[in-house]
Amino acid sequence: MELPENKVELARRGNKVVYDTGDRIVKVFNNSKPESDVFNEALNLARIEESGIRVPAIVEVSRCEEGWALATEKIAGTTLAERMKADKKNVEAYLEQFVRLQLEINGHTAPLLNRQRDKYARMINGLTEIDATTRYELLMRLDGMKVENRVCHGDFNPSNVIVGDDGLLYVCDWAHATQGSPAADAAMTYLLFALEDLDLADKYLILFCKMADMPIQVVRRWTSIVAASELARHRDAKEEEFLRSWIDVADYQ
Repeated sequence: MELPENKVELARRGNKVVYDTGDRIVKVFNNSKPESDVFNEALNLARIEESGIRVPAIVEVSRCEEGWALATEKIAGTTLAERMKADKKNVEAYLEQFVRLQLEINGHTAPLLNRQRDKYARMINGLTEIDATTRYELLMRLDGMKVENRVCHGDFNPSNVIVGDDGLLYVCDWAHATQGSPAADAAMTYLLFALEDLDLADKYLILFCKMADMPIQVVRRWTSIVAASELARHRDAKEEEFLRSWIDVADYQ
């Protein structure tokens, strides 16, 4: 893949840079990104699209000068995060729209996706930042959670939701997609909100549980598991400290 000279950089995170090339959005990964991860993300996206969820379609996976690149179609529109930031008086209405979309996603199945609990177990087992006793307690908690097979985004936040000019909502960035528990997916979203705004995170959690008819305690029990798995990604020091604060093996009441 050859990127045009007039490409616009949209984001730069860790081992990837995201570009707008006019009619495509292209993620370019550096050489530290395993080839298998790039193809797994493309495969996730294909399987999600086949399940009936609205996503930007895959255009190409190929090598470029910097490393592997994943190109998808560009959806004309703005992200839900941009709308929430620009229209603060209607944040709660946007939040309800956001939760409704998440529940719609969780209503789908995609039997060939990786299993959420296998992913969490693998990440917790490899986590050296916490002691063996805490890892054991977290794995026992994971083993005791209800087995489910719903589509879970794994990184569901307003910046990954595109409000299209056609009025429809599209969801991008499916690198962490699995089949598993919607409560675990909600726990991940709660942590993502809480990293930036704890008040908004609490509003999200209350709304999600109300609309899903789910006890908050169920999401809380997943939060320590999800926080531990995210700690295994070796985030920056501030985020690691935040995630550690959520790794509590005591039962939530």
